[in-house]
Amino acid sequence: MFEPNALWVVAGTSVLGLTSGIIGSFAFLRKRGLMGDVLSHAALPGICLAFMVTGTKNMFAFLIGALLTGLVASFAINFITAHSRIKEDTALGLTLSVFFGLGIVLLTQIQHSPNGNQSGLDKFLFGQAAAIIQSDLLWLGIISLLLITLCALFFKELKLLSFDPAFAKSIGFPLRPLEFLFMLLLVTTVVIGLQAAGVILMAALLITPAAAARYWTERLGQMVVIAACFGGLSGLLGSWISTFGTQLSTGPIIVLSSTALFFLSMLCAPRRGLIAKGWRAARLKTKLAEEAALTALYAWMERNQQPAIPESELPAILLEAKLSPKQLDNLVRKGWLCRQDGELTFSETGWKEAYNTTLFQRLMEVWAMYETSIDSPVPLQEVGRKEEFPAQLRRTLLGLLHRHQHAPRYLPDHLAPSEQGGFL
Repeated sequence: MFEPNALWVVAGTSVLGLTSGIIGSFAFLRKRGLMGDVLSHAALPGICLAFMVTGTKNMFAFLIGALLTGLVASFAINFITAHSRIKEDTALGLTLSVFFGLGIVLLTQIQHSPNGNQSGLDKFLFGQAAAIIQSDLLWLGIISLLLITLCALFFKELKLLSFDPAFAKSIGFPLRPLEFLFMLLLVTTVVIGLQAAGVILMAALLITPAAAARYWTERLGQMVVIAACFGGLSGLLGSWISTFGTQLSTGPIIVLSSTALFFLSMLCAPRRGLIAKGWRAARLKTKLAEEAALTALYAWMERNQQPAIPESELPAILLEAKLSPKQLDNLVRKGWLCRQDGELTFSETGWKEAYNTTLFQRLMEVWAMYETSIDSPVPLQEVGRKEEFPAQLRRTLLGLLHRHQHAPRYLPDHLAPSEQGGFL
C-alpha cells in the first residue's frame, strides 16, 4: 500500500499524464510537438519572476508567471513567422533558446540572493514529483478538470483545426480565437506539469502518449482516449517504480515509462505496429509469389494445350518467371498442385485459382489500356483483388480481351467460367 504522501504523488502524476495525453493529441496532430518543448522552457523565466515578485514559493503565483511567459513565447513565435522570412522551426528554436537562457540567468541570480526561500527552485528543471502535497493535487485536479472540460466542449472545433484549418475558415469558424484557445490549453498543461516532470522533460510527457496512441487507431476520439490512458498509466508506473529506489527521480521515470509504452505500441499495435506490418508484408510477398507461379504454370499449359507439365520443363519456367522451387512446394502443400508420373498438374481448386488469377491480371491490363474511355465507378488504382473488381465492367473488359485474343482459353472440360464475369 502507498503511504499518504506517496498517494498524492501517484494521483498527481496520473492526473497530469491523463491531461497531457488529451491535450498532446491535438498538438501531435497539428505537428506542434516542438511547441510543447518551447513552452516548457519558456515557463522557467515566468517561475523565476513570480518568485522574485512574491518572495515565496507559491504554486499559484508560479502558475500565473509561467502562464504569462508561455503565452508571450507563443505570441513571439507567431510574430516572428508572420513578419519575417524566418520559418516556424527556426522561430521555435530561437524562442526556446532565448527564454531558457533568460530563465537560467534569473535562476542563477535568485540562487545568489540572500533570500533563504530560494532553496529547491532549481528542481523545476527536472521536476520533483515527490514534493507534491495535497494542496498541489487539489490545484492540479481542478485545472486538469477545467482543461478536459474545455476539450470536450470544443472537440469539434479542435478536430477541424487539427485536420483542415482552411476548410474551418471557409465555413466561418473563428480561427484566431480557436488558435488562442489551443495555445492556452497547451501552455496551461505544460505549466501544471512542471513540478512533476520539469522544464526539460515536460514536452516528452505531452507528446509521447499521443504518438503511442496514434498506432492503435485511425479515429481522433479513440486516439484521445487511448492517449489519456497511456499518459495516466505512465504517471502511475513512473511513480510506482520510483518508490523502489532512493535515488530514482520520478519525472524521468515517468517519461521512460511513457517511452516504453510508445515502443510497445510501435511494435505490437494491430494495424500500424511493426510486427503487424512485417507479417502483412510477408503474407503479401507469399501471395504475389503464389500468383506469379500460378500464372506462369497456366501460361505454359495454355500455350502448349497440355493439362500437365513435365518435370523437365519446370527449371525453364521457374527461370523465366524468376521463381524458386519453394513456391511450387508451397502450392503443392496447399493442394493446388499435384505431382504424378513425373508431371505437375493443377488440382480442381488449383485450376480455378490459376484461371481466375490469370484472368484478373489480363482484365487489369486491358482496363489500363482503355482507362480513359471506360466509365468506371472506382479508379483503377483502388482495385487490388478479384473481389474488388467492379461487376459492371467485367463483361465489357472481357469482350475487349476476346477482341485482342488475350482471354484465358484453356480449361479442363468439366470447368467453365461464369457468364456474368468470366471468373470460375
